Amino acid sequence: MTQHLQNGQLFPELEIPAVGGGILNLPSDLAGSYGVILIYRGHWCPFCNEQMTAFASASDALSQAGIKVVAFSVDSEAATAEFVEKHHIPFKLAHSANVETVVGATGAYDMQFPTRGHFLETTGFVLAPDGTIVNAVYSSRAIGRLVPSDVIRLVAFMKSLKK
Repeated sequence: MTQHLQNGQLFPELEIPAVGGGILNLPSDLAGSYGVILIYRGHWCPFCNEQMTAFASASDALSQAGIKVVAFSVDSEAATAEFVEKHHIPFKLAHSANVETVVGATGAYDMQFPTRGHFLETTGFVLAPDGTIVNAVYSSRAIGRLVPSDVIRLVAFMKSLKK
């Protein structure tokens, strides 16, 4: 069984194709800022749609708090590009993530359904500016995920500890 990542552990290096070209390089794309990594089930998941809409709507507040956000799934580039457009997502989204690679590196849960194929279950990470994990949220099904207001409050709390 793959182990979950722990608080204080450096987030593992992952490279995932980004919508519109390029590569999402984790954790280096978030270096120097607090960061959020959202692994979502896919464009078809209503809970994921709600989460992405919430983070898109909170993008100004997250930015003002010094928090960068990225997200990825196993969806194709076309499905992910449509998802970005539908939800007006201002942050970097990646596509076509390899399930085995992500599960092996992060300990995320995966699921196989005949109608949906093999996909990653919702997982969220809050990273410190040095790429270490501040908080990890693992879900074995559709519910249980990071929300923007909690992330903003957590980062404010973490910053207050350093004063």
